[in-house]
Amino acid sequence: MLASQEGERLTVGDIVAVLRDRAFALLVVILGLPNCLPMPPPIPLICGLLLLLVAVQIAAGMSAPWLPRALLGRSIARSDVERAVNRAVPLLRRLERWSRPRMAVFETAIGMRGMGLILLTLAMALIVAAPVVGQIPLGLAVCLVGLGLVERDGIVVLVGLGIGTLGVALNAGFVYAIVSGIMSLFSL
Repeated sequence: MLASQEGERLTVGDIVAVLRDRAFALLVVILGLPNCLPMPPPIPLICGLLLLLVAVQIAAGMSAPWLPRALLGRSIARSDVERAVNRAVPLLRRLERWSRPRMAVFETAIGMRGMGLILLTLAMALIVAAPVVGQIPLGLAVCLVGLGLVERDGIVVLVGLGIGTLGVALNAGFVYAIVSGIMSLFSL
């Protein structure tokens, strides 16, 4: 694991290499987390664009995520990574008590490609999310889908997709209201 890596700092490339087959799922969780709380407008856009990149790779059937070389070379202090892992482990242990591998359809190559297309939809909705509150259901949905993929639990994935459907509907209503408002403004 990461403990075998030497030095005071770890590169993003080191972390992705250790994650192997779960790298995509953990990237999805990481990109959803900032959107679970009200954040200023650039955060959902940045997370949505990065999620779009990850979703396209999942839909294309790639076995490991491709990240730009500049990002892979970035380093993080080992102490920061260890602190984050120590905070996440208790939460993941609680989830693992309830969660178990179910609904293997999401583990097949076709299932993962379909999941990539669904994540692509969530990413596009996140890009145009209503400021402050529009991103919260989408962030929760992305996190649950990612956690379900990490734990190989189709039920958690489906709960995430249900919340994502509500989030997409909420944001579609927001976009419709803005477009209708602009159209009615010009027809005056």
